[in-house]
Amino acid sequence: MEAEAVSNGGADCCSAAIACKHCGEPTSGGDFCCVGCEAAHSAAHAAETLTAFSSLAHQQDNGDYRLELSVEGIHCAACIRLIENAVSADGDVTHVRVNMTTERLSYSWHGEASHGDVIAAQVVKLGYKLRAPGEEEVGGEGSQEKALLKAIAVAGFAAGNLMLISVGLWTTTAETMGIATRDFFHWVAALIALPTVIYSGRPFFRSALSVLREGHTNMDVPISLAVILASVMSVSEALRSGEHVYFDSAVMLLFFLLIGRYLDARAKGKARESASKLLSKLAGTAAVLEGGQLQRVPIKELKGGMTVVVATGESIPADGVVCKGESDVDLSLISGETLPQHMKKGAEVFAGTLNLTAPMEITVTKASENSLLSEIVRMMEVAEQGAAKYVRLADRAASLYTPVVHLFGALTFAGWWLVGAEWQIALLHAVTVLIITCPCALGLAVPVVQVLASGKLLKDGVLLKSGDALERLSSIDTVVFDKTGTLTIGHPTLLEATYDPDDMQLAASLAVQSRHPLSKALSAAYVGETIPLDIKEIPGKGLEAELDGQVVRIGSRRWCGPVEAPAQETEALELWLSVDGVPKTLFTFADQLREDAAVVVSQLQSLGISTHLLSGDRVVVAKAIAAELNIEAVTAEVTPTEKCHYLNDLKKAGCKVLMVGDGLNDAPALAAADASMSPSTAIDITQNTADIVFQGSKLAPVVETLMTARQSTVLVKQNFALAIVYNIVAIPLAVLGYVTPMIAAAAMSGSSLVVILNAFRLRRTKIKV
Repeated sequence: MEAEAVSNGGADCCSAAIACKHCGEPTSGGDFCCVGCEAAHSAAHAAETLTAFSSLAHQQDNGDYRLELSVEGIHCAACIRLIENAVSADGDVTHVRVNMTTERLSYSWHGEASHGDVIAAQVVKLGYKLRAPGEEEVGGEGSQEKALLKAIAVAGFAAGNLMLISVGLWTTTAETMGIATRDFFHWVAALIALPTVIYSGRPFFRSALSVLREGHTNMDVPISLAVILASVMSVSEALRSGEHVYFDSAVMLLFFLLIGRYLDARAKGKARESASKLLSKLAGTAAVLEGGQLQRVPIKELKGGMTVVVATGESIPADGVVCKGESDVDLSLISGETLPQHMKKGAEVFAGTLNLTAPMEITVTKASENSLLSEIVRMMEVAEQGAAKYVRLADRAASLYTPVVHLFGALTFAGWWLVGAEWQIALLHAVTVLIITCPCALGLAVPVVQVLASGKLLKDGVLLKSGDALERLSSIDTVVFDKTGTLTIGHPTLLEATYDPDDMQLAASLAVQSRHPLSKALSAAYVGETIPLDIKEIPGKGLEAELDGQVVRIGSRRWCGPVEAPAQETEALELWLSVDGVPKTLFTFADQLREDAAVVVSQLQSLGISTHLLSGDRVVVAKAIAAELNIEAVTAEVTPTEKCHYLNDLKKAGCKVLMVGDGLNDAPALAAADASMSPSTAIDITQNTADIVFQGSKLAPVVETLMTARQSTVLVKQNFALAIVYNIVAIPLAVLGYVTPMIAAAAMSGSSLVVILNAFRLRRTKIKV
């Protein structure tokens, strides 16, 4: 009844108890009857606000669901550990990984798709904001950077004024200035510093408070503690007319820390640039033709079977097949090729590619979330989030940060106090230790390099499918090539020769109706009109027709007439044209080498890498290819199982093996190698079993990726060394009192910046062989 009085707003409402928002029980004032109800209500509310995320989950082959979300508020390796521990605590979670540079959270779980929202709510409770991937690229992604710039401006303005006041305090004594004058300057400094600390310190205070509420800690806890301790001590000293007033240090500390955080945010934004550009291709609307009428539909709502009209100059919004019209399409985003390709009815096109010359109608075959472009972005995320050896090492080192830094801070305070220093001085040195031991540089050492490397390779049409692929690739000393589809283009072509035009026309007229690879190669080589024929295909033999009362055939040597076999087997494939059983013309074919195959093999050998050719083709063909490429180790006519044994024998001999194969019939060998690469036509990239997939018709990406991997490993090691040297030098100096809080803040931010700038050398360096 009391609750009714409250809701009805009658005369008794002032005396009625307020009902708890969670359980409905009366409260003594406020919205909740106890702390437990408040926490439960917050968790329930967080879950309600996250219901949209479960619709983004992808079901994997094993039945688990997988979700990727953008996380706002990640600042250090301690943040990563905090989030991963919170998500892992859920018993249904099978995998979780946070990437600090890309600010992405990826996790998988058993059970219902909706359970993903419950897991996400646990992250929100820690104080981190979650968004659907791509929202930050489409919406205002610079809000965090703008807030940091405002905080920097306020802190910088205050720091400048405080330094003017401090100059007077530093250059004279209390006896000369007078106690009253000094106290006046101290309180003026307090009026400037305290509002500045409250405003500019919010990014650190909010983060620290949110994790402390959950019984955890992160990098912002000691930073906040240091700023607050310096400010509180200064107020205490000002009240007692003391001399240990450090308002200028507190504000300068925030100024340097904010600069470091802003530069970190900018660097991470640059690192995400490649994925952002890809995701932007899936934003906006598409013109869908339905019932003879055009209507604009969000690209994310496109489904298989829809007909989309793509105007000249527009990006193709989804994977599909051209059903009307023809045009030139720029496929450089997918294949890396600069020349456009002509697409006509029946051709397959991909989301994100650009329609150049004429309007087309396309039948959508895959929804936007399943398109090749989306798959590329997911592959990038998998590569960036993979737990390579160096990532695991950095995570373990950073996990020790919180207990160690607080222990150092406490020991520093106790040590200085015990040796007779004033408690204010001891506290100032402890504050300096809390600031200078930040593990940001260590946390950034690996992920920045990984993201920049994957982005650089993506521009060259190379997709990383494994997080530690580059790490393994950097130690390779042996490369094993498959032949067909890897060193060669994968289909036969007619060898150049002088053919009689009439014989060529007749042969092409027979071959045009066959799907046999040699027939297709012959018809593709002929330009001109064909003769209408009633053709009959004889399986295993060839094609036959009647022309002017004569039987014409094209096919095998034995079937087309009494032709003597060559004295020795040749690598060339052949078709014979015969008329009434009399052989007339021999057409020879070969699977041509990729145009840069010889150059790539030579470059690998110049790097001291041993090259092998491993093929299931005939020995004579494999040896001819190997001789042309100067490959001495040749093994042919091997089965997929024998290929695996061959690679295992190399590994037992101490070789670090890279297998380059087509990814389909070579799957077992690709899996057996230390690292694997596969060329792909990008028709169904998910079926490749290789660690790395490269687009286009050239082999050059093999060398480029290898060199990028080697350089990435060097940069990672350099970053580790820089982070370790920084801590070895900085921590003892801080403990011994040789570093002020201002210098500590500058050093901590500078160490992170140095690591980031060192990683960005990867973008500017050209590959040299």
